[in-house]
Amino acid sequence: MTIEQAQETVDNWIKTTGVRYFNELTNMAILTEEVGEVARIISRQYGEQSFKPSDKDKVLADELADVLFVVICLANQTGINLTEALQNNLEKKTLRDADRHQQNEKLR
Repeated sequence: MTIEQAQETVDNWIKTTGVRYFNELTNMAILTEEVGEVARIISRQYGEQSFKPSDKDKVLADELADVLFVVICLANQTGINLTEALQNNLEKKTLRDADRHQQNEKLR
């Protein structure tokens, strides 16, 4: 699935199953909540925290997909083409960081 197809699929899902988009502020709050769930898994799976019984069934892939879903919702409702936005962002990073990471001793 391309990013464009993902945006179309989410838009169709919202309009049929989800009834309508939540407003942007609500979606921002939901995004924050979903990122927190990703952080919880990462801190337990790769960090030093231990799992609580309620965390054991959480799956990182599913939580990352939740984050992506809400990001796509926000892009759709604000008229952002994520394919173009990502391409532009990568070009910006490539120009800005052309030598930065290569010269970073911490990355060697």
